[in-house]
Amino acid sequence: MNRRINAVDLSGRVAVVTGGAQGIGLAVARRLLSSGARVAIWDLDKAAMEAAIQELSALGEARAFWCDQARIEAVDEAATETESAFDAVDLLVNNAGIAGPAAPLVEYDPNAWQQIVDIDLNGVFYCCRRLVPNMIERNYGRIVNVASVAGKEGNPNAAAYSSAKAGVLALTKSLGKELASHDIAVNALTPSPARTRILDQLTEAQVAYMLGKVPRGRFVEVEEAAAMVAFMLSDENSFTTGATFDLSGGRTTY
Repeated sequence: MNRRINAVDLSGRVAVVTGGAQGIGLAVARRLLSSGARVAIWDLDKAAMEAAIQELSALGEARAFWCDQARIEAVDEAATETESAFDAVDLLVNNAGIAGPAAPLVEYDPNAWQQIVDIDLNGVFYCCRRLVPNMIERNYGRIVNVASVAGKEGNPNAAAYSSAKAGVLALTKSLGKELASHDIAVNALTPSPARTRILDQLTEAQVAYMLGKVPRGRFVEVEEAAAMVAFMLSDENSFTTGATFDLSGGRTTY
């Protein structure tokens, strides 16, 4: 699709994008670099990170740091390495996440449930907990937490993912209120499915169910998500905080 790309000025800003080696995270990293930011991608997949950095380095200053965000000590280490390379972090995009297996709640593997909550919800908490204090000290920051329409409506056979993403929405609202007296905006994005590797974790029936709920009748493009995130991270987004930015193609318009 041919669309006009509107410029968002992020010159001088340092951004962290979790899960930035692929999918929506990689598209966001591209957009932020094109907008003048310096970007650190945090990811688990070392091979994907290497490939991503080869591409991203042509657009601007980008570095990759291995991070298992389900472990608070790994988040602390990635943050310290990022601050050493770039100085303070201005922008945080909590994008990393997994869908987990499809199963009714009564049959759900407790270990899988714990893993999904650890990555999709606790990981967001760990990243915010580590990077927000410096934003408060400098009285500036922008945080985007990538949630999901599943966090609003709940998808069948995906109770763990839906619950974790609902938790991300509540965390966003709470933190947005806590930081409202500073020039720090904390908002959530709720996209419909995009054609990324996370769909590989779902059954065909799940994918068909989700796509069938979208009035637009298609998957969201990762570039569309990146465009909205770029605005959410900009200086222009100086008033809205604790809010949910809908990117569901008309499925969940709240």
